[in-house]
Amino acid sequence: MNDWSIMRPVRGRVNLGVALSGLSSLCGLGSLVLLAFTLQRLLEEPTQWPWPFALVILSTLAAYGLRQLSFHHSHLAAFELERILRSELSEHLARVPLGEVQRLGAGALAKVLQDDVKALHVFVADSTPLLARAYLTPVAALLLMLWLDWRMALAALAVLLAGFTVLAVAMRGNQPRIAEYNAAREQVNAAVLEFVQAMPVVRSFDAGNNTFSRYQQALDGYLQMLGGWYRDVSFSARFSLALLNPLPTLLVLLAFGLLLPGSLTGWLAALLIGTAMAESMMPLMALKHLVNKAQLSVVRIQEVMALPLLVESTLDTRPIDASVSFDNVSFQYADHQDDALRALSFHLRPGTLNALVGPSGAGKSTVARLLPRFWDVSSGSIRIGGKDIRELRSDTLMKQVAFVFQESFLFAGSIADNIRLGLPANDAEVQAAAKAAQAHAFIEELPQGYATAVGERGIFLSGGQRQRIAIARAILQDRPILVLDEATAFNDPENEAELIQALAQLMRGKTVLMIAHRLSTIRGADQILVMDQGRLCEIGRHEQLLNQGGIYTRLWHSYHRAQDWSLDQHG
Repeated sequence: MNDWSIMRPVRGRVNLGVALSGLSSLCGLGSLVLLAFTLQRLLEEPTQWPWPFALVILSTLAAYGLRQLSFHHSHLAAFELERILRSELSEHLARVPLGEVQRLGAGALAKVLQDDVKALHVFVADSTPLLARAYLTPVAALLLMLWLDWRMALAALAVLLAGFTVLAVAMRGNQPRIAEYNAAREQVNAAVLEFVQAMPVVRSFDAGNNTFSRYQQALDGYLQMLGGWYRDVSFSARFSLALLNPLPTLLVLLAFGLLLPGSLTGWLAALLIGTAMAESMMPLMALKHLVNKAQLSVVRIQEVMALPLLVESTLDTRPIDASVSFDNVSFQYADHQDDALRALSFHLRPGTLNALVGPSGAGKSTVARLLPRFWDVSSGSIRIGGKDIRELRSDTLMKQVAFVFQESFLFAGSIADNIRLGLPANDAEVQAAAKAAQAHAFIEELPQGYATAVGERGIFLSGGQRQRIAIARAILQDRPILVLDEATAFNDPENEAELIQALAQLMRGKTVLMIAHRLSTIRGADQILVMDQGRLCEIGRHEQLLNQGGIYTRLWHSYHRAQDWSLDQHG
């Protein structure tokens, strides 16, 4: 359930904008009344300058000036709200467990941060001046007409009530249609995004036939939904809009003015004011549309702001060494019934190389992501240097652990900025880290060296180059515990020696937890942890595990069969 408390930071400026817009509307109505007196004076004394006309000009200028001031304050409020919301959302997401952020997905969060916040910007900027025009103008106009001639006021009101009655019939049961419309539009947006992002795969495999067909189906569904909606309400909607148009009200008032006795000035004023009252119906409907759209955005923003925060320790606890212990750890993802990890216990001694292996889905990556508290364990505890990681402040915890993941994320800035990410390192320190990561040579060959922009997600670099940049970043951070999640994924024969040398430099003197599928890279590990279905099944060194003839032996033989496979064996 949403509320409008999200507007509180700019409510004062919004109220000022509404007040200015209200004064503008009153000045506009005043100018219409004065215009009627001006016409009356011209008819009575055609040769004399009608003095009320000067007041008409002043009132019109005042209405225009106040309306511009209203727009000025409403847009300032909109920009301020946009800044506040994006800042608050960013700060909140920075304290939400990273696992929850990953579960929601970058696309959904980007939509909230960009589209929904922008929708509220539009709502504040455009609805603030509309409020007075939609509510104050018709009420003030009706009161003026009742003062001028109650019969003509009731006639004008009857036309508008008839229009709203027809519109209400057309919009009856409209909420399901709105939900269908939003769902169909979301499907089109998702299909467009999928088609664009998957373009290389689309062109390589199906020439766009299957992917484009999904896009076409989404468009067809959207068109079918809109077509059905239009057929159901087209006549009543058009008829109601025709009645709410100023022309029917003007015609009725003209007829009443000809039939009923009264002063010419009153009749002219009623014509002008009645038309103004009818014209305010369109801003009222536009305002309703803006409110409905903004409500959807408010709900989504408040859902993000309601995400539970990572529970932070208030203690200034620090690890005594770089050891890592999992003590009877179990963990279950929120959207899964089965445990991803079950009663997992092991100990990594400081300065040792530890390998984590097992079949796909064994829980290896979950172990790596629990260590920095992407999620908190369901039961048990994880300790670094003898201290439960839940007792460490986030900044203290992250200073203990560095990561090199299978897919290394690079920002669109320069290579130097990507290496020194989060650190005030100078150029000499950045280059030293790059040399240790065996990246200096290829960086120097780039057009602008370390100042070369890598493109979005590092698209201008190869996979191996991105990996070495990530290793240089980890070397520069120099944290005592290192997690390598399939860090050799982009290895190739030409660069294998350089990558292994870079990893050796990175791992020196650190407590290393290496998740690996290339079992040849972990033969010299101090300890190999073998997992299956979330449990620790075997533990030991390479030769010991081979002699046991268990899961590790099976994985080793499968790995060697894959290494020995060649094209001449096909078929």
